[in-house]
Amino acid sequence: MRAESRAVRRAGKRLGFVPTMGALHEGHLSLVRAARASCDVVAASIFVNPTQFGPNEDLAKYPRSFDRDRESLEREGVEFLFAPSVEEMYPAGAVTWVTVEGVSDKLDGRSRPGHFRGVATVVAKLFHVVEPDAAFFGQKDAAQVAIIRRMVRDLSLSVEIVVCPIVREPDGLAMSSRNTYLDREQRKRALVLHRSLMHIQKLAESGEQEAANLVAAGREDFAQVPSVRLDYLEIVHPDTLDPVMDISGGALAAVAAFVGSTRLIDNLLLPGKSRSQ
Repeated sequence: MRAESRAVRRAGKRLGFVPTMGALHEGHLSLVRAARASCDVVAASIFVNPTQFGPNEDLAKYPRSFDRDRESLEREGVEFLFAPSVEEMYPAGAVTWVTVEGVSDKLDGRSRPGHFRGVATVVAKLFHVVEPDAAFFGQKDAAQVAIIRRMVRDLSLSVEIVVCPIVREPDGLAMSSRNTYLDREQRKRALVLHRSLMHIQKLAESGEQEAANLVAAGREDFAQVPSVRLDYLEIVHPDTLDPVMDISGGALAAVAAFVGSTRLIDNLLLPGKSRSQ
């Protein structure tokens, strides 16, 4: 992978990179297309990273469809697929970690201790192997985006981070590899995540600026679907993930919930507006 990457750059071409854990859907492919649109050559990776799963999480059952994924990437014109083994990515006795202090314990990091240490470590390793000019991530993983941006800045990594919009099903559910876990009834109930965000957006557009009021409105939607267990619903600064009092300077509304045993996430960027308007 390194040899191919360096050959691309020696030829004066721009290399785009889409890191994935496989089980590809239209959301992933939208990242590939964004990379294709702005780069000369596109690489993707498929690696189900064990260090970002907690002891009681779904590593063993995480969907794996390597052959189908490879065919999808080939159809999209991806030139290079990096698919290392766990042993390659984590050599025996490895003890070095990348930890983004102060951001990694918020939102998903609070619910999944150690998760973002695993994410930051594997993404840093992938960047060192692939050496891309630009890497493409989805807005759905907003906390992950904040952490990777901070890591890239703090470690002076020479990669541009490009964040692409959430891709949704026709009914609004954010596309996720974990959606395959849902049965028909759970799939219907899962729409409460998007519905709560739309409720928040509507209130914000009508002039509500106080974050506490917007969160309370979003929680009302979950109260009507008691079988869905809310993990968090917060309005935070999109870069620091710290709670904000109001959205006048723009904010991120982020939600995570369990539908059965499946944990889903979603979010929405709120542009805010100045109080003088």
